[in-house]
Amino acid sequence: MEAFDEGQVVYEDNHLIVVNKRVGQLVQGDKTGDACLADEIKAYLKTKYQKPGNVFCGVIHRLDRPTSGLVVFAKTSKALERMNLQFQQRQPKKIYHALVQGSLKGEGELSHHLLKNEPQNKSYVVDSTKGKHAVLRYQVLNTFHHYTLVKIELDTGRHHQIRCQMAHLGHPLKGDLKYGAKRSNGNNGICLHSAELHFTHPVSLASLAFTAALPEDGNWIQ
Repeated sequence: MEAFDEGQVVYEDNHLIVVNKRVGQLVQGDKTGDACLADEIKAYLKTKYQKPGNVFCGVIHRLDRPTSGLVVFAKTSKALERMNLQFQQRQPKKIYHALVQGSLKGEGELSHHLLKNEPQNKSYVVDSTKGKHAVLRYQVLNTFHHYTLVKIELDTGRHHQIRCQMAHLGHPLKGDLKYGAKRSNGNNGICLHSAELHFTHPVSLASLAFTAALPEDGNWIQ
């Protein structure tokens, strides 16, 4: 995994730290045992503020490892509790950019029921009696010869929701072999980026909005 560095910090105060995750970086530790952002941010904060004891860094939400973009972490247990409540109640606004195969036009809303297959770590569209309801809205931003750049807003936050729903529509994300892409990206990532994040500050109650530009890795340019 590419190591975390200070240049990824988008915002920081006494309660929160917002970072721009790179493709391949793991948000939270998993069975791979690989280094994760939560631990690396702890080390960064410990060094920056020369803290002798343990440093708190709470995971509020996650991005899939092959994706990139904005992630917010809590620096205190109080901030974590309040931010968790916001995300559970779907209050934050999350905007993604995705480069999908094929030609899409205009805008639309996708509403499906998704079921996660745990052994495969993959979600499937199923009938309403089995899965969890998943809703997203998309808007075309640009078109290329073989791909379409779309802006996506999530109403729900299901496992692999954007990847699964866009693939079901017949437009898998560029590089996403798991959901039917024709070929992989050179960096083992997929063209899905958390571009905007809007939420209420857990202590000051101020409205916060953050943006992150698309990665300049060549995979987003056709």
